[in-house]
Amino acid sequence: MPESSPPFPNPKSLCVFCGARFGTDPASRTTAMALGQMLANQGVTLVYGGGGVGLMGLVANAALDSGGKVIGIIPRFLLEREAGHPDLTETSVVETMHERKLQMFERSDGFVVLPGGLGTLEELFEVLSWRTLGLHSKPIVIIDQGGYWKPLAALLQNVVEGGFAERTHLDHVAFVNGIDEVLPTIAAMPRSAGLAKRLDRV
Repeated sequence: MPESSPPFPNPKSLCVFCGARFGTDPASRTTAMALGQMLANQGVTLVYGGGGVGLMGLVANAALDSGGKVIGIIPRFLLEREAGHPDLTETSVVETMHERKLQMFERSDGFVVLPGGLGTLEELFEVLSWRTLGLHSKPIVIIDQGGYWKPLAALLQNVVEGGFAERTHLDHVAFVNGIDEVLPTIAAMPRSAGLAKRLDRV
């Protein structure tokens, strides 16, 4: 039996993945603003994609309005398309999407996922894949606003039941229902990077 891992300490910074649109559920806007405010009030630096639009802009504005520190990382070609936020604590302009995701990873102690689209899914699956490969042990928490991510939870379960992932890989990501659960969930998550993946050799 492996020894139990100590809990995560309070994170100094968290990366938030979320949509550059508002979505159809008005509650998503409320959740994004509440998250930004909570991070600022808890002294947690917000790291995100640097846009001033959609849920991205709302979470950043809420953190800034509450006196928080916000770091935006955005590719040069998206500055106009995503209306790069002009008032962040720090903006890092990179050349590629790959550089953006790497900086977001390196400058964060963990990840929080709000509703979003294909870009949000891409960001989530990259850090989750790295976690299953044992490349990091940073926590990943998904806020299931209004059940938005329930199909994703079912998909991940199906991947495991279909034999394409270990059951322990589901422990690398936590689904929560509200903002107040984010930091306690992060504190309780295991710190180990996980066992090596089992491969089916031919």
